[in-house]
Amino acid sequence: MFVGHYAVSLAGRAVQRTVPLWVLFLAVQWIDVLWSIFVLLGIEKVRIVPGITAASPLDLYYMPYTHSLVATTIWSIAGAAVYKLSFRNETWRSAAVVGVAIFSHWVLDLVVHRPDLPLYDNAMKVGFGLWNYPFAAFALEVVILFAGLYLYLRHPKADRRVRTYRIIVFAAIMVLVQAFVFFGPPPSSDRAIALTALASYLLFAAIAAWLGKSVISRNRTI
Repeated sequence: MFVGHYAVSLAGRAVQRTVPLWVLFLAVQWIDVLWSIFVLLGIEKVRIVPGITAASPLDLYYMPYTHSLVATTIWSIAGAAVYKLSFRNETWRSAAVVGVAIFSHWVLDLVVHRPDLPLYDNAMKVGFGLWNYPFAAFALEVVILFAGLYLYLRHPKADRRVRTYRIIVFAAIMVLVQAFVFFGPPPSSDRAIALTALASYLLFAAIAAWLGKSVISRNRTI
């Protein structure tokens, strides 16, 4: 799953307004951010195998430090703690929202991945395999994303006037990116997919930060 993860960011922002949107954008993809870095460092492994699933050519055969259930749980707890230490005025409720956002990555991946998600280390791999049905997987990503967007936009009218068209355009762009990922050509190498993924996550978080700043700045003038 790719853009569907961001639905949790948008819903999390609706639940806890004090958590910056860019933090939640990073949180929901934090497992994949680490995965990208670990692949580039040779710590985790991936092969490009066209046809391994109908929607994704990635053979994610070794990723125990990021995508195992145990590792994801550890990263979630650590992420919540780091957020609380970094934003000292925030509550543990806010930190918990960040932790849940990180953990949601594994839960959503479980739906679409083939059995390549370890429960611990590199063993007992699970996955429901929706990537074998690309149109259903794509539809699920879009539905989840816009469900999160709906929750995000349920705010006071003055706030909504400022950001509605921008966040909708942003969501539409993310859907186009998702379509390219599913139906475009396969990546050329493991390093190429890791670099592209990492750049995408950071760019989307940067855009979320800009959206958040533009909302705050405009609201101060209303």
